[in-house]
Amino acid sequence: MLERYSTIRGDGTAEVVIKKSRFIGHAKPVETEEEAVAFIEEIKRLHRQATHNCSAYLIGERDQYQKASDDGEPSGTAGKPILEVIKNKGLKNVAVVVTRYFGGIMLGAGGLVRAYTDGAVAGIEAAGEIVRVLHREVFVGVDYTWYGKLENELHGRGTRVGGTEFTDRVIVKCLPEEPDAEAFVAWMTDLTQGQAEITLGESVYYIEGE
Repeated sequence: MLERYSTIRGDGTAEVVIKKSRFIGHAKPVETEEEAVAFIEEIKRLHRQATHNCSAYLIGERDQYQKASDDGEPSGTAGKPILEVIKNKGLKNVAVVVTRYFGGIMLGAGGLVRAYTDGAVAGIEAAGEIVRVLHREVFVGVDYTWYGKLENELHGRGTRVGGTEFTDRVIVKCLPEEPDAEAFVAWMTDLTQGQAEITLGESVYYIEGE
């Protein structure tokens, strides 16, 4: 799993008008090719009357799944520019469709490339770019006498906390970044003088800065 990667927060839609043609950019975060294809087909269904629904997606840790479609526009003027926008922004696991309603004025190959580029950028900006960072769940169980000190130390260190459970002991779900997990466990063991019960959980992505 990647330690961090850039993607989009959620679905986004935005429109640009160029020489009377409407270019509507739709963007969606996707995890699989099946999700990407389903999203593209859904946009095509919603915009059946559109002149074109051009698309691209980029998926996988090594960008191993990628595809672009001109959907009837001249070869290389729509799908590829959309894919290049995704790549140039350094995004992963993103699908984008740019819907065109023809306004009666021909744009030429260069004009189409710029228009589909602008449509893709608009859709992605509407979706919101984010960075997902891989964290490791570390459950730290301590007696209540340790809780105040533990809370202060975690706050001072800037460690993300995913929740606290109060039973016969206090169990805090700590979320250090994945590369720091081993050092975090060593620090926690030292901090609590070996009295903490520490259990490692799953690796989970969280949005940077939130």
